[in-house]
Amino acid sequence: MREQFGGAIPAVISVGSLELEQQNEEVSQQAIARLEQQLSLTAEALLRKQHADGYWCGDLTADSTLASDYVLLQLWLFPPEEGGPWTPPSAQRTAKLVRYLKGCQLADGGWNLFAQGEADVNATVKAYTALKIMGEDMDSECMRAARERILELGGLQACNSYTKINLSLFGLFPREFVPTVPAEIMIVPGSFLYEMSSWTRTIIVPLSIVQGLGVQRTAPFGMTLQELIYPGSPITMPRKDLTSELFLHADKLLKHWERRGVQKIRGRAIAAAERWMLEHLQHSEGLGAIYPSMMYAIMAMDSLGYERDQPDMIEAIRHFDDLLLEREDSIEFQPCKSPVWDTAIAAFALGETGDIDATAMTRAADWLLSKEVRRKGDWSAKRPNLRPSGWAFEFANDFYPDIDDTAMVLLALQHIRASNPERQARAEQRAIDWLLGMQSADGGWAAFDVDNDWQLLNKVPFADHNAMLDPTCADITGRVLEALSKRGLGTKHPAIVRGVQYLLSSQEQNGSWYGRWGVNYVYGTFLAMRGLIATCDSRAHSAIEKAARWLLSVQNDDGGWGESCVSYEVDHFVAAQSTPTQTAWALMGLMACGKTRSSQVERGIRWLLDNQRADGDWDEGLTTGTGFPNVFYLSYHLYRMYFPALALATYRKELVRPALTVQL
Repeated sequence: MREQFGGAIPAVISVGSLELEQQNEEVSQQAIARLEQQLSLTAEALLRKQHADGYWCGDLTADSTLASDYVLLQLWLFPPEEGGPWTPPSAQRTAKLVRYLKGCQLADGGWNLFAQGEADVNATVKAYTALKIMGEDMDSECMRAARERILELGGLQACNSYTKINLSLFGLFPREFVPTVPAEIMIVPGSFLYEMSSWTRTIIVPLSIVQGLGVQRTAPFGMTLQELIYPGSPITMPRKDLTSELFLHADKLLKHWERRGVQKIRGRAIAAAERWMLEHLQHSEGLGAIYPSMMYAIMAMDSLGYERDQPDMIEAIRHFDDLLLEREDSIEFQPCKSPVWDTAIAAFALGETGDIDATAMTRAADWLLSKEVRRKGDWSAKRPNLRPSGWAFEFANDFYPDIDDTAMVLLALQHIRASNPERQARAEQRAIDWLLGMQSADGGWAAFDVDNDWQLLNKVPFADHNAMLDPTCADITGRVLEALSKRGLGTKHPAIVRGVQYLLSSQEQNGSWYGRWGVNYVYGTFLAMRGLIATCDSRAHSAIEKAARWLLSVQNDDGGWGESCVSYEVDHFVAAQSTPTQTAWALMGLMACGKTRSSQVERGIRWLLDNQRADGDWDEGLTTGTGFPNVFYLSYHLYRMYFPALALATYRKELVRPALTVQL
């Protein structure tokens, strides 16, 4: 390999206390030519995917639970006659759903949450229920194997609250044994609602309307799921500790209130929830612009008596249907859309190549500027005096600009120039000010909110989706530090000082960082490293060295890097087959701290080049994006292109430097 790619003989050198293999000879011209050729191939492939309006938007897919929930929504909107069969409007789409769900079933009868993962009880119960609703033969091998797997996993009792709540809306799980989501939270004094994460907010408000009105639908032929009840196991809500026990007692009181409470108060609470929901549908691709919130919003409007031709209902259904990826013989579902995210990273990667189409990049910059959020959103509940700015993840989601996207857009705008430079400069300054204002008390940055860390909320009965809070995290903090440092905020700036300290205090003992929004420790580590290195803070030297050691220690034998979603379950790195995305992440972390000429980086680059397809793309067999750890994962279909492009561009840029200059 050394002769073919670089022709260099490694020598061991010491940088601080970290030993590295460094090439004594220059990389061969043949190797550079190959790198240039394949990097150009990737850049051309990325440019071909740019929309005429200037943006990129790759498919964003997840697991089978979205398809299963879609069946429940259609059953809600088009219920069967009492005790009769279900005949939804589109039998053709139903047939596609059956094929899709059967195609996702594992050999053991279950359904999983991520590629190559084991069966998950919630995904399996949902798929089984959807197939049964659509009339699948109960004696088929598919259904028999699914029933057996569900019982092996603990039956319906083992499902989380949201699965049980969804089933209870159709009489498929006892209402008295699911958590109450009270609409009264809308009228209690204080800012209780805004102590929850933004996505939880948008889920529970419409759900509280559905539950509060007590509307229920029936299943076809009066079907039940009794066959999925695990014998001898209680069906009641689980009791975990004293605090959760208190919340369970509170839930009993809420259920009593539902039966005997003052209807005037309940009516006022539901009206407040309705107003909040309708307000948050404005300037947005649906409530929260995410699948579950959009689904519950449609169900809430239907429960409130909205007719199908009511404008808000029309828009809600249209936005929801836009998430479908339907082709002639297949169907798949997106949890949301990712145009701002994809555009920012694609533009940044192309900008790093140095050879970019100026016209294409101007279109990207103009499009990004058009998506700056200029209205106050939910974040202003805790930052009322902060001037609005930032970017959301989707085409439109003005109540929820997010910190990660905003930092990434700032990085991209360093490489690309809009047709109106003055407008770009003003937007960039607003975004910098907004990021500074959104720093949490612990020095880190979260996704959507400030100081969203009230741990008591994790004890409420419907908190088992592992997403009640939006805490600060290393990956977002690292990206923000990189963006702000590259905008001239120096080492002594208070926000930089606090951000660095946050990362130093959150580093794992082995040198890695937990990755909240990407799988997992490789993602968190590469972004924390880039952030710390960008600050030039001397306090970070030993932490960076330790992180580099860790990344080198988890490199696969084939030269790439790969990490399984299982790492979230066991709270430590779990190796997996190499992926282009995670290999690129690890390489960018190592190259950021000067390891470009190490043989380990060379092997990683070689892995990317050897595994690139002729069309400039890569294949990726694992799930590398994170929604809610242990609950919901994401597959960004452009990750496998623009992250390797960024790694290759960084490598090429670093090759022209005379020597390894970093000092740890």
